[in-house]
Amino acid sequence: MLCSQAAGGVVVDPHGRVAVVRQRARTWSLPKGHVDPGEGVLEAARREIHEECGLADLELVRELGSYTRLGVGRGLAERKTITLFLFRSPDADLEPLDPANPEARWVAPESVAEILSNPADGRFFTTHVLPVLDEA
Repeated sequence: MLCSQAAGGVVVDPHGRVAVVRQRARTWSLPKGHVDPGEGVLEAARREIHEECGLADLELVRELGSYTRLGVGRGLAERKTITLFLFRSPDADLEPLDPANPEARWVAPESVAEILSNPADGRFFTTHVLPVLDEA
């Protein structure tokens, strides 16, 4: 089984909306992706958000934690550990740079979990992210 590490973020705009991205024109996700060799998780999260949303001016609020999910990578079973951070962005214009992730949109926090294609992502958002957003 392949093991991989991914990082990304929950990005909140000035109106309290959360960025979600369409990956490979098939699935919806929070902006995230694989951590490159020699790259830290926070650095990878910022890079992935920039590539998938076009956002570079990000204020780190806090780390949200990590979770592991099973999937398929390169045609093999994959165990992926995903670390997410909470960011604020003063910019409301989403302009993806990565052609494999052609669309990004802002959605209300209470709608995020139902939009996310992977159930594990939705469960993590509901249990670990929504309570934090409610505090903010």
